[in-house]
Amino acid sequence: MAINYDKLMSLKAEGQEFSYGDRETMLYALGIGFGRDPMDEKELPFVYEKNLKTVPTLATVVAWGAGAIGDSGINYAMVVHGEQRLTLYKPLPIAAKLSADSRVVGAWDKGEGKGAIIVTETDLSEKGGDKLCTLTSTIFARGDGGFGGPREGAPEPHKIPDREPDMSVDAETKPDQALLYRLSGDRNPLHSDPEFAKAVGFPKPILHGLCTYGTCCRAIISSALDYDPTKITGFDVRFSAPVFPGDTVTVDIWKDKKEISFRARVKERDAVVINNGRCELKG
Repeated sequence: MAINYDKLMSLKAEGQEFSYGDRETMLYALGIGFGRDPMDEKELPFVYEKNLKTVPTLATVVAWGAGAIGDSGINYAMVVHGEQRLTLYKPLPIAAKLSADSRVVGAWDKGEGKGAIIVTETDLSEKGGDKLCTLTSTIFARGDGGFGGPREGAPEPHKIPDREPDMSVDAETKPDQALLYRLSGDRNPLHSDPEFAKAVGFPKPILHGLCTYGTCCRAIISSALDYDPTKITGFDVRFSAPVFPGDTVTVDIWKDKKEISFRARVKERDAVVINNGRCELKG
């Protein structure tokens, strides 16, 4: 079934309710690799309720399933996550009751056999209180091109500086990391079931893209921000290749005043897995 552009652009969901506690905050931090050394006093506050700190990218999992994109009619077997953006208006609390308002903000037709780009936004607010953040997600619906939508105007990715990185940080992943991370919400068998992964063309389960996203945030917090996550007001990436649990993700970092640009690659395959990364800082 072809995409109905007008119907797609009208999709929204308002007032969906979610909640999370310190357990989910710590579980997420463990899932993206914090706390590997339980004696590391700088990382312990991310995984222990005493003086608990919240990783900003936790925002991507606390309202898992929000939105109405499931009513779009796209072929989900052919969908990949293209980009993820996060805008923070205040630091995430360690626990909260949330209200989520979601909408489709754009859809671009790449042509028959070339797929479609769909962009959604979700605002997360404390129930009865202030707006915390906006999540902007871009999906590439590979099987849904040719629906007659606009061809031009899709968002442009952030440009990486044309110079050598100011630093490079190795962020190891563990062979069982996808099994831990999936407990934060995304239970797609692609990340846990070897038979399913082989059936869709991978030699083994792959790491969640948003886990790689969080892993990059961990690398930046630990290496460039002196373990202060409250400095982050935005975190944007473009996904470019899968990571397998156990890979080492090398994050190349460029620092420019209130902006950090970054790119992530897997050492073992010399493959860029996240590109056009941008971390916006307050101040």
